[in-house]
Formats: sequence, C-alpha cells, structure tokens
Amino acid sequence: MEINGADTAWVLMSGALVLLMTPGLAIFYGGMVRAKSTLNMMMMSFAAMGVTTIIWVLYAYSLAFGPDAGNGLIGDLSNLGLQGTIDQVVGGEGHQIPTLAFVMFQLTFAIITVALLSGAIADRTRFTAWVIFVAVWITLVYAPIAHWGFASQGGTGGWMIDRLGSLDFAGGTVVEMNSGAAALALAIVLGKRDGYRRDPMRPHNIPFVLLGAGLLWFGWFGFNAGSALSAGQLAATAMINTQVATAAAAMSWIAFEKIRDGKPTTLGVASGAIAGAVAITPSCGYVTPLGALAIGLFGGVASAWAVSRKYKWGYDDSLDVIGIHGVGGLVGMIAIGLIGTKAVNAAGGDGLFISGDPSLLIKQTIASVATIAYSFIITWIIATVISRTIGFRVRREEEVTGLDTVEHAESAYDFTLHSNR
Repeated sequence: MEINGADTAWVLMSGALVLLMTPGLAIFYGGMVRAKSTLNMMMMSFAAMGVTTIIWVLYAYSLAFGPDAGNGLIGDLSNLGLQGTIDQVVGGEGHQIPTLAFVMFQLTFAIITVALLSGAIADRTRFTAWVIFVAVWITLVYAPIAHWGFASQGGTGGWMIDRLGSLDFAGGTVVEMNSGAAALALAIVLGKRDGYRRDPMRPHNIPFVLLGAGLLWFGWFGFNAGSALSAGQLAATAMINTQVATAAAAMSWIAFEKIRDGKPTTLGVASGAIAGAVAITPSCGYVTPLGALAIGLFGGVASAWAVSRKYKWGYDDSLDVIGIHGVGGLVGMIAIGLIGTKAVNAAGGDGLFISGDPSLLIKQTIASVATIAYSFIITWIIATVISRTIGFRVRREEEVTGLDTVEHAESAYDFTLHSNR
C-alpha cells in the first residue's frame, strides 16, 4: 500500500477545518438567541461534538461506511470500534489516504449535521434530552443516509450513489436536506416558543453572528474542497465554486431584503452567506464557476423567501435551519440535474440544460425526496418518543427564566451592577 502524502495532508487539514465549523456554529447560533439562552445554545453544539465522536468510534462509522449489508441501505458491523481501519487505505490508485484520515473527515460531517438541528429548537430544549437525541439520531438517521449518499467514497453499496446514480459531492442530501427535514420534525414535535410572534426574539449579539458566519465560511472550504479527497484540480474547482456561491448568496439575500423591507441587514448577509455555502455543497464538484454564481444568486433569494414563510406556515424554526439548510440543499441538488457538466468532472453528469436529457434531474429529485421523507419521519418518531417518556421540552417557567440558569447554573453575561470600590 502506498499513501499519497499530499492528499493525506489535504484531507487531514480539511477535517480540522470542518471540525472548526461546529464551534463556529456555536458562536453563530449563540448570537442569534436571546441572552438568557446563549450558553445552552453553545453547549448543544459542543455536546454534539462529544456524543457523536463516541458513537462514531463505537459503531456509527461502521454503519455508514462499512461494507454494505446487501440491500444498499446500511453498512455492516465489521468496523466496530474502528476495527479493520488501522493500517488500511481508501481512495483510487495514486490517491490513497489512510482510512483513519477518512474516518476523521467524515466524523466532522456527522458532528456538524446533528449540531445544526439545535437551531430549530433553540430556547426550549432540555439538555439531557438533547444528548440522548443526538446519540439516537446519529444511529438511526445520519448513519443510514450517509451510507446511501457517501458509501462509494469509502466503502461500497450505498443505493443513491451506486445504484440510483444520483450525484452529491459534499452532502446536499446527507448533511443539508437531512438537517432541514429533521429540523422541521423537531420544530413540530416541540412546538412554538413561549411568546412566539408576541415577544421580540431578536438576536442578542449580531457581532457573534457575523463572527460565527465567518468561521463557517472559512471551514466550508474544507467541507467542500476536502470532499475531493485529493489535492488537485477537482479540489480547486470545489473551492472556487464555494467562494463564488457563498459570496453571491450573501449579496442576493440582502438585495432581497432591500427590495422587500428597504434595508439590508447584517443578519441577512450572514444568513445569505450560509445559504450560498449550503446550496453549492452538493454541486461544487459538478458545475462551472459561472454555474456556482447562478446557484449562489438563486439560493440566497430562495432561502430568504423560505425563511419568511415560516410565520405564514405556522412552525417555529427558531434559527432558520429549514429555510437555509433544507431549501438551500434542495437548490444545490436540483441544480446538478440542470447545469451539471462532465467538463468539470468526468465522474459527474450532464444536466438537462447541457444535454437536453432529464434523466440526471430525475435521479437528483428521487434522492432528494427520499432523504427528506426518511429524515422527517424517523426524526419525528425519535422526538415523539423522547417527548412522551423523559420529556424533550423544558417547562414554561423554566423557558421564561432562561435555559442558561435552569440547565447549566451559569449565565453568559454578568448583569450585576458593581460599585467602584
């Protein structure tokens, strides 16, 4: 076995970049909630890092990337405790990297995916219930969908990639639409925050939001370009496409705000940047930079519109996970079926606007619908069971007091007035 040092270094660095996204998300989300729930919001992201890592090592990696059990739905348990991964390699000829580098890289994807869900249920979730939910959700939802959409990168048999033939470069199904659909299920089961649409629930720290968005933007280069699993032309294409789409969506979101409300907002530019990064995630390795520009411009507007609909449709997605990640991921997946081109990636496909053939678009649609349906249904079941047994939501008086004090006996800010003595 011969390991490619440059590719290994790139994947290791990319894994570190993606891991940085979760503390970035903690800051992003922490700034978006009210001051009394800041630490709880950030703790949910850090708990996701801890719990997911343990589950991943014990068995979730094996379920997601182990050899297929024969039906294209789930891996077997041959890699329990990461057995059989030490001194092994993955990748094509000349681009082999240590399997453990791949294990670490994919672990960071699992962490950020489940951490995203916390934004949909901010200000009202019991921390203990959240920890249990993370372990169960990674097992029953993330691992199977990762096997469907990512297995051919590190194992064999995932039905969406290896059998259906859909394309998803870095996680439009596995990460983005998966988190969006699961967020909707959680928001429905837990219900609206106390005072929703009556009390102002504005972000308490916009500089935190911008700092978190910047860290997420930075980490997304590892997320997308690292998914090439090699340091070469494809990684470079994914990286420039990520920058183009993210920047374009940030601008199109605030343009939408300017037309609708008369003022572009800092929260809007941060949210737009995330929406663009989401939209380009599945398509970054299959479209041209001009295609990425179109995806970013459309993705920003589509997500901004979707976020505004939550009030009309009556669900309380506290921090806009559904509108940004669910809708953005769908935009990126469908875009592959429209403007994907083999000129960028010979392993990809030509979309409807390139070849006139709708077959790739149909495959992208099937993969998207399957992901949304499975994630929503199983997440709803998990959340309902937790709610009816140990309880998923805090009591009303605890919610009014604030989760930092109730759940952690701490506060993010000291509001006590001190004398000069």
